[in-house]
Amino acid sequence: MLWLFLILHLFIGTTLAGSSMIAALTMGYDTMTHILIAAGIGFVIAFPVSWLVSKRLYDLR
Repeated sequence: MLWLFLILHLFIGTTLAGSSMIAALTMGYDTMTHILIAAGIGFVIAFPVSWLVSKRLYDLR
């Protein structure tokens, strides 16, 4: 299940980091510090999301 988690985190982490960066830019936070913080938050939030998705997919087997 760990390999599935890591592969899913590649895609989910990128998506959530990009979405949070877009949200930060839309709200007017356009400095490098704010953009990096938003990307980091999206990356960290992707860990439990990836774990839950991989667990659900693994249980379907």
